[in-house]
Amino acid sequence: MNRSPMRSRGKNDKRRRWVTPGIAVFAAVSLLVLAGCTTATPDDQGGSTETGLEQFMAQKLDFGPCDPTIVGSQPDVPEIIDAAESAECAMLTVPMDYEDLRGETIDLAVTRIAATGDDRIGSVVLSPGGPGAQATTFAPLVAALWTGGRVTERFDIVGFDPRGVGLSRPAVDCYTDEERDADAPLAALGEWTEESAREIVDKCAQGTGSEEVLAHLGTRDTARDMDVLRSALGDDQLTFAGASYGTRLGSVYAEMFPQNVRALVLDGAVDPLKGTADRRIQLSEGLQASFQQFADYCATQAECPLGTDPAQATTVTQELLRPLVDEPLIAADGREVGFLAAGEGIVAGLYSEASWPAIIAGLSELQAGRPDALLALRDVSYGRSESGEYTNSYEALFAINCLDEERVTAEEMAQLGEDLNDAVPFLDPGTDPATQDGCEYWPGEPTLGYPYATDIDGLPEVLVISATGDPVTPHEGGISLADTLGARLLTVDGNQHGTVISRNECIDGIVADYLVDLELPDDGARCAL
Repeated sequence: MNRSPMRSRGKNDKRRRWVTPGIAVFAAVSLLVLAGCTTATPDDQGGSTETGLEQFMAQKLDFGPCDPTIVGSQPDVPEIIDAAESAECAMLTVPMDYEDLRGETIDLAVTRIAATGDDRIGSVVLSPGGPGAQATTFAPLVAALWTGGRVTERFDIVGFDPRGVGLSRPAVDCYTDEERDADAPLAALGEWTEESAREIVDKCAQGTGSEEVLAHLGTRDTARDMDVLRSALGDDQLTFAGASYGTRLGSVYAEMFPQNVRALVLDGAVDPLKGTADRRIQLSEGLQASFQQFADYCATQAECPLGTDPAQATTVTQELLRPLVDEPLIAADGREVGFLAAGEGIVAGLYSEASWPAIIAGLSELQAGRPDALLALRDVSYGRSESGEYTNSYEALFAINCLDEERVTAEEMAQLGEDLNDAVPFLDPGTDPATQDGCEYWPGEPTLGYPYATDIDGLPEVLVISATGDPVTPHEGGISLADTLGARLLTVDGNQHGTVISRNECIDGIVADYLVDLELPDDGARCAL
């Protein structure tokens, strides 16, 4: 039942560059694609004592050697490579459909870096976000950045690829690498039609295995998988650290299994009270605010491609990007780079203030008719290797969102597109917005429900971390999540999406105190990046 993860399509052993948590640029893609989906809270949220679940809950993970990509996907940093080489891997079996426990099963890939000390507490289960980002490759990175601290001494660091993601089987597979290079599945410029929305289901079902698989990829199923993982790891209660979309997964787990929670660190919060449209507008406003902060910084540099007046930065950027709608540029490797890919490159750079100089370089090259620097930022965010192979992060993101988000009508889609263009004008392509929901024909009804994770009884104290300048999960969302869960909020002053692995003494100390000793910071606590 338990096996070491096998290699997934689109992977190779070359070491790739790494980008901050939220690697799939989940929010930016959701904004650009406008692939919404809808609310339907399941009648039975279930629990770990259901008849027939015992065979899954009683599993013992058989850890052994890992797939080569666990090492091969890491940045070429000695301590991170060492952590990846020390990792052990296994496969966890879960029901495809929790309403049919005797039916087909799914195998989830699990990575573990063992605790270094003798006084072990348990496991810290990680989620880097997305949805669609791999935690199997993320765990060694976190273990390396936390090395020498109390967390890695007292806890195993565990990552699992959610159903449909990465090394888990079956994995969502909808597009060839050539189609991904061409941005074929992306519909930011109004490209979704009834025909293409139906076709995406056929393509994904064919590549993934069946429409039944596609209908069971939502966050609520993954939360139930995480409870099976908790049991298989031998932990009476879950200790969890999730970033970005990982805050949704952690919050839904808290709603469904509050009695099984030991500690939750939720970093870069998705607002649980906002539906799809309102949250995307919130996200868009956050991107525009981050872009404006970047523009203010750019204006202080010697050769800012946006000029010396930050108030004109949006207009200048539109002048650079909009011609690419009709006349893409050709990169050195022969790929066409249009509005969407160039915009994604800018967005990827906004995830962290440390990447702002890379945006300046990309925009400067774009002025000279060369798109390669922005394309490189885009490629990193999507996990594209130097040989042109992609992870399945985007495909998994699309599929999971189709089972989480609210589906919208043509009229609602058009209005949402206009609202988003107003909220983030530097990414406004100047074309008519999409009117077709790409998820309209997705198998199964969405299962998340909005709002979620409200009025939870018996939940232990939770730590929410939120950066004031987070570009895609704005600080107001962190405040909302903390209020909704009755959690303690740690505010981080800085411009970054995801701060829990920043090697920041203030943040690391607070996280360690909470995970190890369950001690929360004082009300109003703040750290600075």
